[in-house]
Order: sequence, then C-alpha cells, then structure tokens
Amino acid sequence: MTLKTLRDVKIGETATVVRLHGEGAVKRRIMDMGITKRTRVYVRKVAPLGDPIELTVRNYELSIRKADAEMIEVE
Repeated sequence: MTLKTLRDVKIGETATVVRLHGEGAVKRRIMDMGITKRTRVYVRKVAPLGDPIELTVRNYELSIRKADAEMIEVE
C-alpha cells in the first residue's frame, strides 16, 4: 500500500488527514494552519505548475505549497 498525501488528492475531492510528517517548525506551521489529524480537507484548485494548492479547511480557504502538501498523509 502506498502512502497517499494531500499532494495526490484531485481537485474537487475531500480527504481526511491521517498523519503529519515533517519535523518541528514545519509540522507546527501546518498544525497552526488548522491542518490536524482527522481534519477534512477539500482541494479547491491547483495552480498550473502544481504550486500552490488551494484548500478549504475548517470553513476557510488556505493555500499551501506542494512541499507542505507532501508531508500531510490522508485517506
């Protein structure tokens, strides 16, 4: 079974956060944006080159970098 990250979620799909990878400040920053375990994340848009990714998290809109999205494991 391969690891599915937020990066793999298609536009218009909703995923649930399973786990955050990454260390210290990076992980803290992702959590500060409201992306925590069991949070539902809806992928609204992906920029033409794949960076950034626009999300709806906890009823607000958020843009995150592709590198950050790869650290968020989802199901």
